[in-house]
Amino acid sequence: MSGGEVPRFVKKVVVAVLSLAVLIAVIFSVAWYLRSLFSDKIGVIEIEGVIRDSKDIVSEMERFRERDDIKGLILRIDSPGGAVGPSQEIYREVRRLREKKKVFACFGSLGTSGAYYVGSGAERIYANPSTITGSIGVVLTYMDAEGLLRKLGIRAGSIKSGEFKDIGSPLRGMREEEKTYLSSLLREIHETFIKDVAEGRGMDVGKVRHLADGRIFTGLTAKKLGLVDRIGTFQEALEDMMRELNLKERPTLVYAKRRFSLLKLLLGDTSYDLHFGMDTNSLRYLFLLRE
Repeated sequence: MSGGEVPRFVKKVVVAVLSLAVLIAVIFSVAWYLRSLFSDKIGVIEIEGVIRDSKDIVSEMERFRERDDIKGLILRIDSPGGAVGPSQEIYREVRRLREKKKVFACFGSLGTSGAYYVGSGAERIYANPSTITGSIGVVLTYMDAEGLLRKLGIRAGSIKSGEFKDIGSPLRGMREEEKTYLSSLLREIHETFIKDVAEGRGMDVGKVRHLADGRIFTGLTAKKLGLVDRIGTFQEALEDMMRELNLKERPTLVYAKRRFSLLKLLLGDTSYDLHFGMDTNSLRYLFLLRE
């Protein structure tokens, strides 16, 4: 064999090995695709950070509910809570989905307030021993800049159609009658929170009310109190769901689509505070753990 023929032989071997590797990769890819196409599936929806909006999460739940190949759903939650309306809407959709499929919730490091509200709608809640959870309550926040404006020599006022139309305005202090009115409104929201948790968890309303004073609990304490079902991770929640659904092979996990947001990417949870700070009405009803 001449010196020129050796390199050509080596090249042929390399090309053959690479071609075989590509063929094997294609075969495995096709096999994986076919398996995922015909295998049972479990949906996974991740709820992370402050709950600002419910549209995307509810949309994904509706999509999972209509897919016959998705046998159950696991909510993977790591959130301090968030706005009242979105939390309640997601809770309602969890309860609705639970009528048709199994729904488990799994808390990561944090599952408090509005996030606990959402999770309480699931059939079962999993938490780590040191997960921070609970904080069942509502907080109303407002800003009073009247003193600062006075020091700056700025006078602010408003022309309104009714006594309470500018309630919570940051331009003036809040009157006692306004505080009384808002307190009653907050109690009404809080009572809805309590009743929904009791219904979702199958607990006595009185017991939930006793725990619904804003206290936070570890996962271990929450389990003793009945707010959490099992101490375990996402993997354990998945394995339990497989057993209850009589799935012999590991199902394909179908994750909810993530909508890209440049503002969220750049600012994270800060965008939430900026959004509220730019609003002219400073009142905010939140199911939120204040860290």
